[in-house]
Amino acid sequence: MPTAASPTPSPVDIAGGTPARCRWCTDDPLYIRYHDQEWGVPSRNPHHLFEMLILEAFQAGLSWLTILRRREAFRTALFGFDPQALARTDADWVQDRMRDTSIIRNRLKLRAAGTNARAWLALSDPVELIWSVVDGQPKIHDYAGVEEIPTAGPEAQVLSRLLKRHGFTFVGPTICQAYLQSIGCLMDHTTNCHRHAELAGPPRRRT
Repeated sequence: MPTAASPTPSPVDIAGGTPARCRWCTDDPLYIRYHDQEWGVPSRNPHHLFEMLILEAFQAGLSWLTILRRREAFRTALFGFDPQALARTDADWVQDRMRDTSIIRNRLKLRAAGTNARAWLALSDPVELIWSVVDGQPKIHDYAGVEEIPTAGPEAQVLSRLLKRHGFTFVGPTICQAYLQSIGCLMDHTTNCHRHAELAGPPRRRT
């Protein structure tokens, strides 16, 4: 679940014409667009899955809005999130990126981008591996409030172990929880959010 940059929730007055949203979503237009159009939507696109894995690593210790505001800059600096290109990066590239004020300048996270690209390319089917932690289908939750949502549930624990076993870094359980939520393996929009009904679909396995 993204970390809000501000404790101010987005408006939830349906009668007033504003759709209800998860409490973590602020009234920032960029955040609203991400919440309404991307977060929790099931994705099996390998490029998108890789991009989100890289961005979630950069988010560690920061708000997700901070990352969203730099997403296009990251896309430019990190070769459009091309794992083939990132896999060829070295210490000189990291040092060069450390001078780029448009992105998060963290040496360990920049190194991890290259490490994780190489690990990604070594997998026979990264999409299948990621989705295996939910048996290939989105896991729909019916959480009434954000306080009910775990920071690192069992699926995140499993994914963290799997990714570390394959050589990934910056993939602790908390990062993996946010990752699984962002790519729709876990549908964690709260029940009072307009996106919950839209993404839950017909009755299926729920907890």
